[in-house]
Amino acid sequence: MKLKIQKEEIQSALQSVQGIVDKKTTMPILSHFLLKVKKTASLMATDLDIALKGPLKAEILDKGSLCIPAKKLFEIAREVDGEIMLESQDNNWIKVSSGKSTFKLMGLPEDEFPSLPEVSKAEEVTIKAEALKKMIEKTIYATGESDTRYTLNGLLMHFIPKKKNIELKVVGTDGHRLSVITTKIEGQVSEEKKLILPKKAALELKKLTEGREDNIIIYIDKNHLFFSTDDIVLTSRLIEGTYPNYEQVVPKDNEKEVVVDKLSLLKALRRTSIMSKERTNAVRFDLEDGKITLISMNPDIGEAREEIAAQYKGEQLSIGYNARYLMDILQAMDGEQVIIRLQEPLSPTLLGETDNKDYTCVVMPMRT
Repeated sequence: MKLKIQKEEIQSALQSVQGIVDKKTTMPILSHFLLKVKKTASLMATDLDIALKGPLKAEILDKGSLCIPAKKLFEIAREVDGEIMLESQDNNWIKVSSGKSTFKLMGLPEDEFPSLPEVSKAEEVTIKAEALKKMIEKTIYATGESDTRYTLNGLLMHFIPKKKNIELKVVGTDGHRLSVITTKIEGQVSEEKKLILPKKAALELKKLTEGREDNIIIYIDKNHLFFSTDDIVLTSRLIEGTYPNYEQVVPKDNEKEVVVDKLSLLKALRRTSIMSKERTNAVRFDLEDGKITLISMNPDIGEAREEIAAQYKGEQLSIGYNARYLMDILQAMDGEQVIIRLQEPLSPTLLGETDNKDYTCVVMPMRT
């Protein structure tokens, strides 16, 4: 195997697999990517749950294949100048040369690389890359982090067949907050499907959609989802189990409405949360006609108080929140204003964008 690659090409390709290769694995092969060189060159990486396969633009001088340490070759590519020559040698070694720099890396044979699941094309849907990226960005912050309720450690992709198209809802929740966004997509599914995409896969998918204006084709299988664009295929195993009934969580009768400038609220939360207890991040909202007063208290340090203008008419109401949760929601929102719908001090609060009914966030208040 021998090929010549531009520095930018290999750097970009290796950057795309850094989040997938498993650096702390007990299986050395999972810290490697497989480079296959035939008429064209391609690379593959996997951690057994997620896999990425994509083309590599190169001048091919000799065919072959080898598993190469992903992190080390990426570090080399980042530091050298000019084009890079890769040349396989005896006993799975690979010579990497650029200008007057030469490196030798110990690789592993192709037959040690895990086989990837075949793309199942039985059911497929199509979505704009930009739309998919936005759906992930607006929901991923709400997913669980190593939650013992393992179904919460991923995004729910809920496909609902309609007469002319498919409704896709993407949902994230950790039990304290929930985020759901809806869009219409093209394609065919035989029935309603609720599939849980692991958080790591969702983050890699967000990277894949970055800056793209084309479509992503999603192939749906019983245990996997395949995301395909431009000869790149991202494969993800699904999380098994039943996702909570998110529709029951979204309150239907929150009658008290507050409209507030998003940036003003975000800045006020950042400032007042400085004085909140680190464990709870608790900030109290005192609502009255035309304004919200944000208050945080910490008996060991002191307190903070800030008043911001808001469109609100109704009875005075005090309600407490984890400021971190609200800030995550506000940072994911578009537009200049946010609408907050409330009921009782301890019942779920709805937040949304004033000009987008397809995006809804729910946060549970806390006692302050």
